[in-house]
Amino acid sequence: MPSHLHTHDISCQELLASIGDYVEGDLAPELCREIERHLAECEHCRVVVDTLNKTITLYHASAHEIILPDDVRGRLYYVLKLDDLRPKRP
Repeated sequence: MPSHLHTHDISCQELLASIGDYVEGDLAPELCREIERHLAECEHCRVVVDTLNKTITLYHASAHEIILPDDVRGRLYYVLKLDDLRPKRP
């Protein structure tokens, strides 16, 4: 494998490790610029970032508290073997 491809793969891995913080705006400006330069040249990473942004947007658009009936919640905790963690009602 040519060495430039290996370097590119490492660069993708390093940048993708920070992509969540990048999307949330929690990175230093220098690292953001480095990621943006990489994204300008790497279609694969652009797809990952675009997909993450769309997922976050869809989550926020549909996020609302779902209230499960107590019997359904109890069965869910039981099936997931989380009964010990089930909130106790007063």
